[in-house]
Amino acid sequence: MQITVNGEAREVPADLSLEQLLVDLKIPGREGVAVALNLRVVRRQERQGLQLSEGDRIDIVTAVGGG
Repeated sequence: MQITVNGEAREVPADLSLEQLLVDLKIPGREGVAVALNLRVVRRQERQGLQLSEGDRIDIVTAVGGG
């Protein structure tokens, strides 16, 4: 199925969860990461059971420390 991740179209398996997408994208530790699905922020504990659907838009933002 086709989804959009940070503005880029991707082909992914039909049974993919949001959490598995983050693992596949090698998002390090998934701590300090904000994820929105179709413009709705998804809490970390919701990600595992949330199945993606055709046409979903996922936005991933990673916090970066600095000084």
